[in-house]
Amino acid sequence: MAHSKQIAGLIGPLLAAIGVAMLVNRNLFPTLIGELAHNTGLIFLSGLLLLFAGVAIVRTHNVWSGGWPVLVTVLGWLAIASGLARMWFPQAAAPIAEAFGANAAGLAIGGLVTLALGAFLSYKAYGPKS
Repeated sequence: MAHSKQIAGLIGPLLAAIGVAMLVNRNLFPTLIGELAHNTGLIFLSGLLLLFAGVAIVRTHNVWSGGWPVLVTVLGWLAIASGLARMWFPQAAAPIAEAFGANAAGLAIGGLVTLALGAFLSYKAYGPKS
């Protein structure tokens, strides 16, 4: 459980900040994503960073039982999969990113989900002792 709280304490605030940024900058995000989608170097670099973060999480926390800590493991594996996809197929990531960025409702929902996930993990990490 200690590893779960430590990792949730890192991931939770980060996801919450990303979610708030997505909601506050809803009008800017389509342009931002469009610009990033055309830079395969940045797509590759983001994949490398996601792969590194995912491997670090899974290496220290590959827990598949016990309630909410499974979410931390799932996020680690998703980071690995997303990182590898971005590194192996950066050109394929561009149209996906552009489609996501062009969908205002999708951005709002994505921001809300990311914020809620970040808030949940932050609560589990910093909230009352369970």
